[in-house]
Amino acid sequence: MGKPPPLVPLSGYIELPVEEMRERAAVFLRDAQRRRTVREFSDRPVPRDIMEMCVLAAGTAPSGAHRQPWRFVVVSDPEIKRAIRMAAEEEEKEFYGGRAPDDWLEALALLGTDAEKPFLEHAPHLIVVFGESYRVRQDGEKSKNYYVAESVGIATGMLITAIHLAGLVSLTHTPSPMGFLNKILERPGNERPFLILVVGYPAPEASVPNLQRKSLEEIATFIE
Repeated sequence: MGKPPPLVPLSGYIELPVEEMRERAAVFLRDAQRRRTVREFSDRPVPRDIMEMCVLAAGTAPSGAHRQPWRFVVVSDPEIKRAIRMAAEEEEKEFYGGRAPDDWLEALALLGTDAEKPFLEHAPHLIVVFGESYRVRQDGEKSKNYYVAESVGIATGMLITAIHLAGLVSLTHTPSPMGFLNKILERPGNERPFLILVVGYPAPEASVPNLQRKSLEEIATFIE
């Protein structure tokens, strides 16, 4: 068992006046409320340094035992994007063609989705998020990671938020099963696909469903 890391003073925390806290929370809420999932993307390129900063922001997420069990594969290569689209659509055709239960298809019908996924090819970037189930030590021994799904889920949420605040739009896509991503992207067996995040600018003609988010009373309970 290795030694724990040395403790250092908490230097990054800055206490703010309550009014400034309230204003910052309100500004963030307004920004977050503007976020929408988009399915129609422009092919305009996004500078790589912006993508890098968004991924680094995601990498600040908390994780079980600080194992940081995530891997973000950022794809802009047209041929690889096309290969991902073709493989994903094959799975989606089976899903929509009989694998999915009727109640699931009924829920998806409200969004107008189907087996065709052109955004996987049209958007400038796909970020394929993997969860690392274990790490391999230098001596070849496997070391299990803990709370992988929870850790990767938190990091992905932070990634989506970073992308939104950078002025871009995104779409989470989870074809099932997703094992084809390991093969196409040549990822090792200890990495399990979590989701594909489609990233870019919205197409000029982009539209979104007229949906309403739940109210505070519907999503939260305060016990005082």
